[in-house]
This record gives sequence, C-alpha cells and structure tokens, in this order.
Amino acid sequence: MTVEQNVLQQHSQKHQQTLLNQLREVTGTTDVQLLQQALQASNGDLAEAVAYLTEKNAKVPQQDEATYYQTAQITNDRYISVGSQADTNVIDLTGDDKDDLQRAIALSLEESNRAFRETGITDEEQAISRVLEASIAENKASLKRTHTEVWSDSPNPYDRKRQDNCPVGLKNVGNTCWFSAVIQSLFNLLEFQRLVLHYSPPARMQDLPRNQKEHRNLPFMQELRRLFSLLVGSKRKYVDPSRAVEILKDAFKSSESQQQDVSEFTHKLLDWLEDAFQIKAEEDREGEKPKNPMVELFYGRFLAVGVLEGKKFENTEMFGQYPLQVNGFKDLHECLEAAMIEGEIESLHSAENSAKSGQEHWFTELPPVLTFELSRFEFNQALGRPEKIHNKLEFPSMLYMDRYMDRNRDITRIKREEIRRLKEHLTVLQQRLERYLSYGSGPKRFPLADVLQYAMEFASSKPVCTSPVEDIDTTAPPGGMTAQLPPPASTGDQPDASPEGSCSGTQVQQQQQQRVSIHKPFTQSRVPPDLPMHPAPRNITEEELRVLEGCLHRWRSEVENDTRDLQASISRIHRTIELMYSDKSMMQVPYRLHAVLVHEGQANAGHYWAYIYDPHHRQWMKYNDISVTKSSWEELVRDSFGGYRNASAYCLMYIDDKKPFLIEEEFDKETGQMLSGLDKLPPDLNEYVEADNKLFEKEMEEWDALQARKLQQEKLALAAAAAAASVAAQPMSTEPCPPDNTALQHDPEYMEQQSPTGDSKHLQEDTERAISKAAAEHDEKNPEALLNTAMMTPNMQGVIMAIGKSRSVYDKCGPEAAFFKAMKVEYSRLLRFAQEDTPPERDYRLQHVIVYFIHNQAPKKILERTLLMQFADRNLGFDERCKSIMKVARAKLELIKPDEVNMEEYEMWHRDYRNFRETTVFLLIGLELFLKKSYVEALMYLIYAYQYNKELLAKGPYRGHDEDLIAHYRRECLLKLNEHAAALFETGEETEVNAGLSIMNELVVACIPLLLVDEMEEKDMVAVEDMRNRWCSYLGQEMEPNLQEKLTDFLPKLLDCSTEIKSLHEPPKLPLYSTLELCERYGRVMTSLTLSRTPADGR
Repeated sequence: MTVEQNVLQQHSQKHQQTLLNQLREVTGTTDVQLLQQALQASNGDLAEAVAYLTEKNAKVPQQDEATYYQTAQITNDRYISVGSQADTNVIDLTGDDKDDLQRAIALSLEESNRAFRETGITDEEQAISRVLEASIAENKASLKRTHTEVWSDSPNPYDRKRQDNCPVGLKNVGNTCWFSAVIQSLFNLLEFQRLVLHYSPPARMQDLPRNQKEHRNLPFMQELRRLFSLLVGSKRKYVDPSRAVEILKDAFKSSESQQQDVSEFTHKLLDWLEDAFQIKAEEDREGEKPKNPMVELFYGRFLAVGVLEGKKFENTEMFGQYPLQVNGFKDLHECLEAAMIEGEIESLHSAENSAKSGQEHWFTELPPVLTFELSRFEFNQALGRPEKIHNKLEFPSMLYMDRYMDRNRDITRIKREEIRRLKEHLTVLQQRLERYLSYGSGPKRFPLADVLQYAMEFASSKPVCTSPVEDIDTTAPPGGMTAQLPPPASTGDQPDASPEGSCSGTQVQQQQQQRVSIHKPFTQSRVPPDLPMHPAPRNITEEELRVLEGCLHRWRSEVENDTRDLQASISRIHRTIELMYSDKSMMQVPYRLHAVLVHEGQANAGHYWAYIYDPHHRQWMKYNDISVTKSSWEELVRDSFGGYRNASAYCLMYIDDKKPFLIEEEFDKETGQMLSGLDKLPPDLNEYVEADNKLFEKEMEEWDALQARKLQQEKLALAAAAAAASVAAQPMSTEPCPPDNTALQHDPEYMEQQSPTGDSKHLQEDTERAISKAAAEHDEKNPEALLNTAMMTPNMQGVIMAIGKSRSVYDKCGPEAAFFKAMKVEYSRLLRFAQEDTPPERDYRLQHVIVYFIHNQAPKKILERTLLMQFADRNLGFDERCKSIMKVARAKLELIKPDEVNMEEYEMWHRDYRNFRETTVFLLIGLELFLKKSYVEALMYLIYAYQYNKELLAKGPYRGHDEDLIAHYRRECLLKLNEHAAALFETGEETEVNAGLSIMNELVVACIPLLLVDEMEEKDMVAVEDMRNRWCSYLGQEMEPNLQEKLTDFLPKLLDCSTEIKSLHEPPKLPLYSTLELCERYGRVMTSLTLSRTPADGR
C-alpha cells in the first residue's frame, strides 16, 4: 500500500467514525452494529441513515419518541437556521407529525455537512472550538469581575518560585484544567518531550501557509515548544499556557459555548500534532517514505475478523485512543474482552454458513503509548441530558496484552472457551450455594444450616405443659400492676355456688397476685426461673427427641459440608480464571501504567487532573493545575477507580515496558552525563527560557526592594512612636533621667505601654496616685495587694510585684542588688507560667511576651534585653524605690554593646510576637461572630486567622494557636454559608437566588482552594465534596429555565476549583485592644466553644 493510499484510508476511517458519532448523538442509538448497518444501507447519507433508524425503532411509543426529539431539538436548534433561509426552513416540532421530525433532523445534518464542505471544519472540530472559546471567554471575563472572583497570581514572587527540581505546573486560565491534564501527561513522556522540543518548522513556514491545516498546526507547534521549554527550565512554580489556548481557539470560527468531553480534545490534539510532523516529514523525506513520529508513537493496528450476513471478512484498521465502555464491567480486562468481540461470533468458528453477524478484534501492532478512553458519559433520553457513570472500574499498574494479540489468537480462543465453560459451571455452583444460604419459600429466607440449628434448639428446650397464654390474666391493668379486686361476693349473692368452689378472700387475693406477676426487663435484674427463654414443645418423649436430634445433627453436618465444598469449588474456579493468562507465554507484552487522567464532577461540569508516574524516583505525582505534589498508588486508586465521591478516571495511558527509550533521560554524547534543565533545550528555546527567567529574577529583585522600603518605613514609624511616648512620659519624672539611647528598640505595643493620648496620660496619673496611696497605707502588706487597687498591664503588675518582694534587699544592699533580686523573681515567675499546662482560655503567651519567647526557645540575650526593657519602663517612676530600680535597669541597657545583642534578631522576635497578637485578634473576632451566627462577617476573620497562624506555625509548633481548631471553624463557617446559599437558591425567588449565588461566588468558591491546598487534611476535602455534591444534586431536579441557566453557569466555577489561590478581600481592619481586654475576651470566647474535642492550643 502506498503512502497516499494509507493516508486516504486513515482519513476515510476518521470520516466514518465522525459519521457514527453524529448519528449516535442525533438518534441516541448506542448499538455500533445497528449504526453501521444504517450507514451501509444509506450509502453514507446521514439523512437516510436517520430515516432508516427511525423506521427501525418504530416500535418505540410515539409519546416517548416525540419527547426525546423535542428535547434534542431544543438543544440543537442553532443548526436549524441556515443563512437567509432561516424563515423557510423552520419546522414546527410541537405537533405529532413524524415526517416533520425527520425533516428537522435531516435539515440539521444537511446544514452540518454543508458547513463542512464550505469550511472544511467538522462538527467535532466546531465543538472543540466552542470549549476553547469558552475557556478564553472565561479568562477574559474574569478581568471584569470583582477582585474576589479573579484568579490571580500571588503578589509575592517567592510564592511562585520553583522549589529545586520540582515539576512545573500549568496555570488554569479559565476552565482549562483539561488542557493541563492532557499536556502534562504527554510532556512527561520523555520521548514525546524530545520530539516536540527538537521539532524544527518547515523551511516554507516563513511563507504564507498553503492551507487551513498549516495555518493552524505550525503556529501551535511553535507555541507548544515554548510551553514545553518553560516546563523544563523555568524558575517559576507554574507557567501560563494562554498563548497556546489562544491559538487553538483561533483555529476555529464559532461563537457558541458548551461543555466538551476532554477525550475529544485529546483526539484532535494528536491529529494536529500528526499533521504538523507530517508536513515536516514530507519535506525531509528525500525520496524515501516519510515516517511520522506521532503515528509511530501513538497509533497501532488491529485485525477485524468477522462475519456479515453469513460472509466472512478480514480488515486491518489503525487506531489511536481505544474506546472502552465502563458500564457493566468491573475491571479493565472485562472492558477489553467486551470491546474485542462485537455481536454473535459463533459462526466464525463453524464450517457451515450462518446468517449471524459479528466480529473480533485482534491487535497486530500495538503502539509504544497505548491509550484507553473510558466512556463514563451516556445520554439519558428520559431527562434529555448526558449523565456520568460513577461505577467502580479497577485497572492494573502492569497490563499484559498478550491475550489480545493476533499471534495468540488460537491460544486465546481456547482459553476463552475454557473460561466460558468455567463461568457456566460457576453459575451453576453459585445457584446451588444460594439455595443453601437462602433457604425457604417465603419472602424471608435464612441459611439452611441455621434453620436446622434452630429446629434442634426448639426440640431440645424444656417441655411446657400449658398454653403460653393460660397463665396471663387478661384483666390485669397495664404495666403488670395488681388489679383492684371487688369485694368477694357473699353466699347469698351466689345461690348456685358450691361450698367446695368457694374460698376465703385472702386466698383469692393471693392467687390473683401470683397470677399477674409479669417479668419487667427494665426493672428486674434477671429473668424469673420459671419463664422460658423461647418457645418449646409441649409434649415430646425421650425416644422422639433422641431420633429427632440425631437426624438434625446429621442433616446439619451434611449441609455444612456441602456448603463448604461449594464455596471451595467456587474459590478454585475464580482462582483458575484469574490465573488463566498467568503463564509466561502470555506475559510477553507488558504495558506499564504511565498516566491516569481523572474527572471529578458531573457530565456537564467538573474538574480535571492527572496522576503521572515518575519512574526515576518511583513515585506517583499529582498534577492539579499549578499544584504538583507527591502522591501514592492508594490515592490514585481512591480517586480513579470510581465509586467514591464523584471522581473517576476517564483516560488511561500505558507505555510499552520493553521500550525504555520512552522515559529515558537524554545524555551528552561527549561527556556521557545526563542532560537536565536548560541543557536539554535547543539554542533558540534556551534563549527563550533564560529571558523569561531573567524577567522573573527581576520581579523578585523588585519585590525585595519594595519589602526593604516597607521595613525601613516601619522602623521609622516605630522610632517616631517611641519618641512620642518618651516625650509624653517625661513630665512624670521628678528628676532628670539619663538620655535614652534605645529609642529605636523600644516598642510601646509589646512593651505594654499605653498610647500617648490624653486619656492614657490621665489613666497613668490616676494609677500613680492609687499606687502611692496604697503604698503609704499598706506599707507592710504583700505587693500583690497593691495590684488590686490599680488597672495596669500584666507586665507592669509582674514588675511591681518583683520590686515589692525585693524591698528587704533594697533596704539592706541598695537599688542595684534589689534590681538583680527583682529580675530573678520576675523571670522565675514567668518561667513557671511557661511550664504550666494551661487550657486555651488562659494562655499566658497573650499576657507576657517573655512566656512566648520561652516557649519558642528564644536566645538568652533576647530574653534578657526584653526583661530589662520592662524594668526600665518610665511608668515605674511613682515612688523612690521603683524609680531607683528603673534607673539601674536603664543604666544596664546603656552598657549593652552593639555586638552583644543582634538588634535585627531582637526586632524579628518582637515582630513575630506582634504577628501572634494580631492573629489572636483575627481568631477572637472570627469566633465571636461565628457564635453570633454572623457567618458572612466571620469568614474573612477566620480565613486570615488560619493563613497567618499557618505562617507562624511554619517557624515552630508553639508560635501560633491550634491549627485544627481554626481549621474546624473555618470549615464550619463555609459549610454554614453553603447551606444558607443553597436554601436561598431553593426558594426560586429571583432576589433570593441571586443573593445565594453571590454568597457562593464571592465567599465560598473563592475560599475553596484554601481548603484544597493541603490535600492531607481529609476533613477539608470531605467538606468541599459535600458542598459540591449539594449543588450537583440539583442537576437531576426539575426547575425553571432561568434557574437551570444560572446553575449551569455557576457549577463550573464550583467544580473547576484548582489549588490556585484567588485574591480575596483585603484583611479586615483590627481594633486596638489592651492586653487585659484581649485576654479577657479571648478567655470568654474559648470557654464558650462547644466543640466535642478540646485541642491543645499550640503547646
């Protein structure tokens, strides 16, 4: 066969497959054989094929058929209006005229074919165009949304910096997670990667393209090369594929938007790549037959052997992605077995002619990359829309294809026949076992062995000689209470009573009390000994019991033996079937699983990602848009097999395990060293990536400069605040104080000084007078008594207590000795606080910065200087003793040399403590609002509390609060908002629906990626799944068209959430709390929490 014939045959096969797809979509018929018969009967005319199938299905009730075609017409009405003939070609489908229905379908197909003849673009390509344009439109529309909805990069370039040699992700530029999944799977085929990177465009590319294919394919190949080069050598964590998607969009002309099956995109992508390489191959062939590397890599051949109307035939066909049905099968081999045999094939093996038709497929040549397309979508004719199949389908990591090869045809047929015979035997055995395990003729059935056991227990029970109702007094009142008996009748009242039958009143009462004594299971500790546990025979002799027990024992043993034999036989047959192809001769064609493309969601909306195996690190990796993380086979199974959540595999990519070049790295021919990074790239791409990396490095340098300016401004602001505080406090001192050389290091906030306002000054003066008065009146009292008379910060309280306890040392040895004594007392107290295991509502870290430092193992010099700063506080100048110790502390500060304490480190520690206090305020306000059920307002506080707390915990386990606690309330807040939004949507009222969708778009959808960043947090993932399932459940419900439109527009945003973080609202502005107020409110809210658990608060 010549090359031209081969190409013509390939295009003929593709065209026939396109016709089959169109016919299947229009008629809803899934029987491939019936569709092929219709095409053959109509000589490829789609209109006649539809008429043929319509007549074939005439037995279908007219009402159902009309309902289905009306639904199909509503979906595809855009094809009915054709240019200026729109008015004349409109057909009324509201009536029952079947001819009108056929004409409408024929007109639609005629328009489709006319468009193909005029433009050369098939309906399949138009559908691809629609999904691409939808992606681009979504990306452009995002620029017009409020900033809560925009997918944007983090402003910090270091958040977008690639870590070591971690794989590079792809940015989701608007419903393009399908693009990322497919491209990453192909990129990680190193042979395919090399082919793309070293693709050189034809020499005539600089000229105008000769046809539409060259206009589409060659620019796309150039952009794909650039994208692959960035994936190889970029310093970015992820790169933007917008230009490649733009080129794909521009290749088609359509203004429609609809959801598109990603497998169709993969089909077309390989076709475009094949065409691009074919152009280059034809230019370079130099008289030889051109070899297309895409065809050699992805395409194989199979032999179709069959019988059609009694006539045998054999045809060789090419295939790329091999389609497999999922519904009704439990694993990949069952799918393959069913796909390899179509129709009834008994006549294939019989000598006599038969009217039966059928065919078998036998692979004659398998491609190095074997791709299976799992059909998980089917059209529900009753509902008029596609639905996803969530059934579980298992597949192996190593697949042996020997049983499907043409060279093993005879062996496989023998084994299939043996398996068929074993399965028939297995069915008989399972039916027999079922009779043993479900015995009986009524609605309730039980295992026969248990029935015999129950009968034996009944027969062996203690005989009862009376009726089970004879000893129960039906006149007794409820509850087993003793009945109130009427007075005994006199003899005169009963003339017919014999003296023998009469008894005294006491005897009658005793008999009645005995008769109504009933067991009360909830009040009596044990069952009365005379009450039988279960029914028993009234009369049975010893001989009868002996014979019956012997028979029942023997029958039960026989039944148990039969059951065990049946179960063992069934297990042996299962094992035999499993091992049928396990001999070495049938394990010579191994294919290893390379990639699994996963879809989560429903048929018309969802999210895509890929699991790809890294053979060099022997590690599964999860490629989820910009996020590339390590994974495991267990996680892959959970997300890919189906039957769990709404996620399942839709495409499996296997590679020939005997062709290591597919995944082998490239080595330098001269040095023999493995090429990596930019060394793998040709010169033009090397320059392209280096230029992009320089732009990124410049962005990081600009960021560093910006942060340095901000830090300098912060230092200046702190210095100004310290100077203002110094001026405000100066009039309080009655003696001149030494010059303050530590103003830059003095931070009024974490040193617990009051702000220099009039109110603060007035409060300080009141505090001084109160303490002075208390000191004068209670000179001999314990210093703790002074604290109850004034309002002051916990730090000031501790310092005054320590100075009070050092009074005797002060009187004997002077202020310097008293200073050291007070320092030791205060440090010992704070150390004791740090060592206590306190509940969250009494967190000493909030009261004392030094406790926070001790918990986090701050350097000793940092602790000493911080404590010195507290003793040097000017507010201690209210009496002579405190003032003297304050002066000693200030003198010690001046003696500290610059090289003894790293002031940058000192500022860093205090900045971290400030962040801790700020995070606490976010958490406090968020929890307060949550408890008030103000979920909308609470969400942002909890979101930022979690984010800031996570940054703190990254530096140490005691730097922040309990992460689980914040995550719990963040999660609960989102669930509450989701529930509220769903309830608003269910009302159906326009304003309520819009309000609910606004909550979802601006708050919930924006925050879902924050829950998915840490994929190890199972509770967050389950919560996201619950939220998505709640909205997906509306897909099967009847609703107004406007609601259906809003839901269809919203669901992709909810389901297509990658881990790329959206830019949220700016952090809420925080109020200023004093330490006492902060600790009091934090303790109160923590006490009010009603969690079932009590997590440790960061310690």
